[in-house]
Amino acid sequence: MQVGSQTLSIKGRLSFEEQRIKRVNVANSYIELLQKLHASLGIPKEYLEQCNQSLCFQPNELVETEPDYYGRPQRLTQKTFNAWSKMKESAANDNVVFFLVSAFRDPQYQHDLIARKIEKGMLLQEILRVNAAPGFSEHHTGRAIDIGTQDCEVLEEVFEKTAAFKWLQENAENFGFSMSYPRDNTAGFAYEPWHWCFKSTE
Repeated sequence: MQVGSQTLSIKGRLSFEEQRIKRVNVANSYIELLQKLHASLGIPKEYLEQCNQSLCFQPNELVETEPDYYGRPQRLTQKTFNAWSKMKESAANDNVVFFLVSAFRDPQYQHDLIARKIEKGMLLQEILRVNAAPGFSEHHTGRAIDIGTQDCEVLEEVFEKTAAFKWLQENAENFGFSMSYPRDNTAGFAYEPWHWCFKSTE
């Protein structure tokens, strides 16, 4: 029995090591992808190491949500979608209506978003204050959402003057959401009162 236990233990350690190697390989592949996307946008190679923002990884599983403001299909992690649905229902009970503007984005989508702005003549430095470089967007995690409300232009600072924003400030934390980019945030992003990220209710 003792030999068997030792054998199982060794197998367990090997399995753990295999999983660790797999995670390392996945991370390395992700970094290589980001390097290619950054190079395509003219982002310096050292940006990945020098950026003061946290690298954001994609989740293994995402679920379909309701269509967004533009009628596009969206995805979130299951826990995020559950929390979002409960929060939206609670707000509706208080006669406050808001809706999904944007949710999960992969690095390629983020690249294309920035590339279109560059094509319009915007400077890269200006773009990176409002759009994170591929790999650094919270939207990659499937836990970040951009929120809109009635009678308000989406993705505009005026959102802070709405009943929806006031409700979120007072209640979002109860559902595990927090505003990621307040004024003068440490990430260096422009103020985004519409951008909220699910952390946890624990």
